[in-house]
Amino acid sequence: MIGLYLSGTGNTRYCVEYLLRLLDETAEAVPIEEENAAERAAAHSSIVLAYPIQYSNAPLMVRAFIREHAELWRGKQVLCLATMGAFSGDGAGCAARILKRCGGAVTGGLHLRMPDSVCDSRLLKKPLEENRRIVKAAEKKMREAAARILAGDFPRDGLGLSCRIAGLLGQRLWFYGKTARYSDGPKFSGACVGCGLCEKVCPMRNLSIQNGRPLPRGRCTMCYRCISLCPRKAITLLGKEVTEQCRIESYLSNEKEDAE
Repeated sequence: MIGLYLSGTGNTRYCVEYLLRLLDETAEAVPIEEENAAERAAAHSSIVLAYPIQYSNAPLMVRAFIREHAELWRGKQVLCLATMGAFSGDGAGCAARILKRCGGAVTGGLHLRMPDSVCDSRLLKKPLEENRRIVKAAEKKMREAAARILAGDFPRDGLGLSCRIAGLLGQRLWFYGKTARYSDGPKFSGACVGCGLCEKVCPMRNLSIQNGRPLPRGRCTMCYRCISLCPRKAITLLGKEVTEQCRIESYLSNEKEDAE
């Protein structure tokens, strides 16, 4: 078993690593931007494909990865794990349908609500303690799901027709333009000092530093990784200012604090 994932602020990475530990302690989680990710996955018969949901759709980078490595999925058993800040509908189903066309056998779908990862919007922001409770609830759901999977009973989140209709009518039709192609974003304010961190962390290699300023190449997959890590809070994508740099490490309960 192996996990393949895209994660911007760490939510999805945390979830796939947590689930894999429950299912198979020897399993590794590999980011899809790794050059040999598909090659490493080819040696396994069972794959957990994990990604965040954007406007009730799988990120374009994930959809492109599935299609570009169509031969990888033939004969593989794939569990789709989708993380989200609120509503999804058929988040797992968005990738599942492409996987099936590529010959993959989709064994199940798992939806996990996690803290909001959109750094430049106040819409879904919550207090720290509530975000910690959200993470704890996701952990509980993963433990329950793992017990079911090990017993041969896979969860089916987001895979039914009603879920597809909910995702389509609830968000995807209205925001299709935002997820149909790569974005020209992000945008950089005068606070940017050209440190180059955004260039290093971008999974799409979308950014290059030229004359001391980041230059986007029109291939932003809206993962929010650069925005959540920028030391100057100088990057935005959908909003006009950074309201919170969302990182999973901020929402993990300190066991010592919990005991006290």
